[in-house]
Amino acid sequence: MTEAAWPGLAGRIADGVHIKPIRVYYEDTDAGGVVYHARYVAFCERARSDCLRLLGIHQSTFEDCNFVVRRMVCDFLRPARLDDLVEVHTRFVEMGGARVEIGQVVMLNGNTLFTADVTVALVDGRGRPRRLPETMADRFRRMADS
Repeated sequence: MTEAAWPGLAGRIADGVHIKPIRVYYEDTDAGGVVYHARYVAFCERARSDCLRLLGIHQSTFEDCNFVVRRMVCDFLRPARLDDLVEVHTRFVEMGGARVEIGQVVMLNGNTLFTADVTVALVDGRGRPRRLPETMADRFRRMADS
């Protein structure tokens, strides 16, 4: 099945921000009935992957390189609960060499639940930093500047 059959599945980009809706399912919650802390990280990973996809960058086609998370600083501010429809907002903040700084916010009805400042790096098959291809860096810059 192609993505064309499910328009909007990857979210949308508006004003330099990728917005990915995510429904909270039972599997996302803990014994207290709120979203388990590690699930916020998974929500952000999904959003980053779908943002790349919308920019025409498909990680499954990378040859001898991939993105790795080098650093992530998280703040847990408010809980999400079963059946909530949250939005993950993703913004490219800064790029240089092999590194991309990304800001992510999980929102519910205009309220910030979770924030993450994420540093990803492009590395080769041996784990060494690899400079971002200019076409990729240009797509990130164009989104950030839009």
